[in-house]
Parts: sequence; structure tokens; C-alpha cells
Amino acid sequence: MLIQWFPGHMAKAKRQMEENIKRVDSLIYVLDARAPFSCINPEFDNLIRVKPTLYVINKSDLVEKGAVELWLSHFRSQGMRALAISSTIGKDASKVLTALREINSEKLERNRLKGVIYALKAMVIGMPNTGKSTLINALCRGKKTVTGDKPGVTKGEQWVRLDGGISLLDTPGTLCHSMKSEEAGLHLAFIGAVRDAVVDTTELSLELIGFLRESRPGTLLARYGAEEKGTNLEMLESIAGKRGLIRKGGEVDLDKAALALIDDFRKLRLGKIILEMPTDEY
Repeated sequence: MLIQWFPGHMAKAKRQMEENIKRVDSLIYVLDARAPFSCINPEFDNLIRVKPTLYVINKSDLVEKGAVELWLSHFRSQGMRALAISSTIGKDASKVLTALREINSEKLERNRLKGVIYALKAMVIGMPNTGKSTLINALCRGKKTVTGDKPGVTKGEQWVRLDGGISLLDTPGTLCHSMKSEEAGLHLAFIGAVRDAVVDTTELSLELIGFLRESRPGTLLARYGAEEKGTNLEMLESIAGKRGLIRKGGEVDLDKAALALIDDFRKLRLGKIILEMPTDEY
């Protein structure tokens, strides 16, 4: 299943980021803990090359702690500054500000020696629906930017001033023009980084069933009481029947079953599931 979605506002956002890179000292790169590698956008490489970057693995409470630790170790082994925070953030917000000051420590020290109190500026970047605006709101200790559980809520840039002389530039979630792999596209669709409206959700649910049967056997049986046998389509039909999703005439409603399955995955009703683990490829 090949997934492509790159609306006009993302192209505009990318141009704005490239224009604004000279106005900031560093980047905060927000990744979803369920798919850290897929959330890395190759089109951001030109930004990362010129500014210190803090990688924030967000929503770490949605996956098992050990998996997050492996990703942190992997990033750090590549010389990347990374930390993990939860989806509700809360007390984790201070860790982000501390790390942000650390990656800018040389600039802050140079200005301190000159007697200058320097106001740091950072751009917050990432794929859609990774929680960038939620992070900024937590850092602000109050709701300052528009957030939502659908990708593409932030349409334009927003500057937010924090206590302690730090300003953050919120940017719209931005995908690649072309997904770096079919697997990456699927993972982004599973976590809601791609709008459901532009995806065949029934086909997407079949891909999710395939992933779960291979990587997390027993998950569908435990949730739905559906035996994991036959084709993925037969599994979806079984799930629909077990959930009582029946059309008039007794036919199972595959569309509703597909939406229910995807929603169950996103809301942890299937358990804490990570889609990819660090490998030599990642």
C-alpha cells in the first residue's frame, strides 16, 4: 500500500522553515515514539546540518520503556542529542528546556562573558501529529497554540515566548514529498500522521492486521476473540462479526471494523505497541 500526502500548506511551511533557519539558534525535532525512524523527514536534513538539534521522542508512554531506551541509545550512538517525554508531558517539559540550553551552551557562555543576556530562539519541527504544539503549550504552562488529534492543525508559523528568555517557533507538521519507503508511509498512517481522509482505511487496517499478526501474535485474539488464521481480510471480517458490526441483510461492515481497529491501536486498546526498533538500517 503506497501512501503519499503532501498538501500545499506543507510545501509553503518547508519554504518558511528554510527562510527562518537563520533567525533561530537551534532546532527541537519532535518524533513519535511509536515510529521514531519513520518520523525523521529527510527533507529536514538541510536544516539540521546548520543548527544544533535536540531530538525529542514524544509519546514515550505509548510504548514499552525498554523500547524507548533502545532508541535513545541508538540516537546517542550516532552523536545525536536525544531525550524522551510522555504524551502528557507535564514535568518532562523542564527536561526539554534544560537540554535546549545545553546544546546552546557555547553561545550562551560567549554572551555571558560579554555581559550579554542572550534570548535563545528555537524552531520546533516534525511530522504531523507528533505533538509539537502540545509540547510548546506545556513549556508555556498554558494553552498558547492550537492543538488537535488530527494532522495538519497548525497551518502557519507561530512564535511563542517562554519564561527565562527563550522563544519557540512552532511550525506545521511536514511530511516528505515522497515517503522514504512503503513501510514508513504505513507507520505514519497507523499513528495518524497522514489524514485518514486521504487513505483507504479498510486497506490500511489490513496492513495493520498483517503487522500485528507477524510482530505481535495473539494481540487480535486477546482483544476481539478472533482466531488469527486465514487471510487478513478474513481476520477483518471476523473482527467485524465479533464486534457486532453488521449491515442490514447480515453482511459484516468492513468499513466500521477497519475504523474500530485503527482507533483501538491509536488509543492503546491493543496494548503498548512500537512499530519499529533500531537496526543497522535505521
